[in-house]
Order: sequence, then C-alpha cells, then structure tokens
Amino acid sequence: MTTSVVVVGFGDEPVLDACLRSVVGQLGEGDDVVLVDHGVRALPDVSGVRVVVPPTNGGFGSGCAAGVDATDGDVLVFVNSDAVLRPGALAVLAREAARPAVGLVGGLVLLPGGEGVVNSAGLPVHLSGLSWCDGYGDPVARHLRPRALTSVAGALFACRREVWQELGGMDATYFMYHEDTDLSLRAHLAGYEVAYRPDAVAVHAYEFGRNPLKMFHLERNRVLTVLGDYPRHLLLRVLPVLLLLEPLYLVIALRDGWGREKVRAWMWLVRNAAHVVRRRRRVQAAVVAPHALDALLTPAITQSQLERPGALGLLNGALRGYWRLARPRPATS
Repeated sequence: MTTSVVVVGFGDEPVLDACLRSVVGQLGEGDDVVLVDHGVRALPDVSGVRVVVPPTNGGFGSGCAAGVDATDGDVLVFVNSDAVLRPGALAVLAREAARPAVGLVGGLVLLPGGEGVVNSAGLPVHLSGLSWCDGYGDPVARHLRPRALTSVAGALFACRREVWQELGGMDATYFMYHEDTDLSLRAHLAGYEVAYRPDAVAVHAYEFGRNPLKMFHLERNRVLTVLGDYPRHLLLRVLPVLLLLEPLYLVIALRDGWGREKVRAWMWLVRNAAHVVRRRRRVQAAVVAPHALDALLTPAITQSQLERPGALGLLNGALRGYWRLARPRPATS
C-alpha cells in the first residue's frame, strides 16, 4: 500500500521546514507528500514536496480535503505543520491503518524539549462534547501501550483512503478545531476501531492558548458535534448534562474574557438551525453502530491545561453519579 501525507500550512510556520523534511525522509516508493498552502508567509524549499494552493482558505478540514484530492495513496497520513516526525512514524501508522477493522489511527505526540513529555496520546471526549489532550504533561512511560481511543489528535493521525471517502472526510463547516473529534466519533458510529500507536511519534511545537476566535470555533463546533453525532438515545440522556453545564460554561467564559464569543457560538447555532438539522440527518443516516459511543464518553472533566475551579471535584462526582444511572446498558441475551 502507498502512503500520501497531507500538511496544511498558514501564516508564520517556523517548524514547517523541519516538518516536511521529517516526512520526506520516511517516504517509500510510490509515497508522496503535499503541502496545502493557505497563505504560508515563507514557503520552505524541500525537495519531494508538492504544493497545492486552493483558491480560498476554507479552514483545516477543507485544506485536508484539498490535499487528499491532490494525492492517490492508499493510506492518508495527516501531520500538523508544527509537528516533526520521529523516524519510523509513517510506517507504523500505515501498517495499523491497513487493518480492515481500523478506521483511524493516532500516534503519540510529544512536547518539544527532549524530555519525553506528552502533548497528546489521543483525546477523551466528555458528555458535553469537550475534548482535550490525554496525558498532557505526563512522562512518556505512562503511554507506551497500544490501545483503543475515543478520538485521535489531529496533529498526527492516519486512515485508509476508502475510510476517508466513506466518512466524507472532515466537516468543512468547522473551519478549525474539533474536526478530529467529530471525524473520530463518526468512525466509531460507522463500526470502525480508532486505535493508538505509541511507536508513531511526533514532536509538536504546541502552545495551549485561549483567544476569542479560537474559543468561538471550539464552542460552536463542540455543540455542533453533540447535536449531530450523538444518536437519539444518547442525546436524550446527555441533555440534562448540557442544561446543567452550558450556564456554567458561560460563567467561565465571562470570567476568562471570551463570553462574547460563547454567545456568538450559540447565536450561530440558532441562526443556522436548518444546517444543524440537515447535518444531523446526514450523519445519523450513515450510522451502522448506534451504541458505539455509549461507553466511550467520559462524565469527568480532567483537562489538565485548564485552571481547575475548586468545585470541579464536586461537579465531576455529580456527573459520574448521574452517568452511572443514565448511561445506556449493553443489551443482554
């Protein structure tokens, strides 16, 4: 099987040269790499890299789609423009993605510095749709076993081309953020496994930050994912959690200075209700494993990058208690 690597770039890209060189150095016969240029200020000159320039910047998902359309490899690998692959990463991802049962496979993403500190070993997904970097700040030794994931991290993941086409790729409506979570949940609902391989490693020049534009997209896309991806039985059970947490999230947004963007996200969903409904119908029509998410969602918020309010432990306890009672039970014969 051949492998095509897609990298999407925008603006200042200080790590892009190293990223592309780390990819090119691992390509085999018939493999290729495409850089989707959404306005990179200084394009690196790396032999073996094709550059695709879409007519407009449609966001990360749209850029990934443009890269896929410009290639023909059997396995697609997506690498963030600020991530540098460790040797052997492409081969590991390609082998795992080739397994028919696997829909998506994610790798181990490290923070820069050489100390072996985890940026992400996949993403947990909360009942309310929040997702975050699993293992952030942990030593690598805690995350060296292959396992199943709820969601891959978009910085480094792979899938077969046929899976990408079956799922319809990333949702371009999202523009940026949360596309990896949405794609992963839809892979589960399509009956695929989502896998983690710790021997596929990238070093990611990651900085956790909150700005109004980012928080608008995160909040809008989080709710869009819940409303679109959760099957009816699951959405009904999660509704009380949403009714409890949305006002709390607004209070946190106001406290941290992005309350306007939180309200903007709500207003976008209201104004585009017809799109939200159409998207839900489209996603649910493709579901073949409606109970695939039941045991995957977590009731506890454990995002280590955030400052934890003092009441978080109490809130998590209440959410765990509710979910023990409300979570769908596996059917028994």
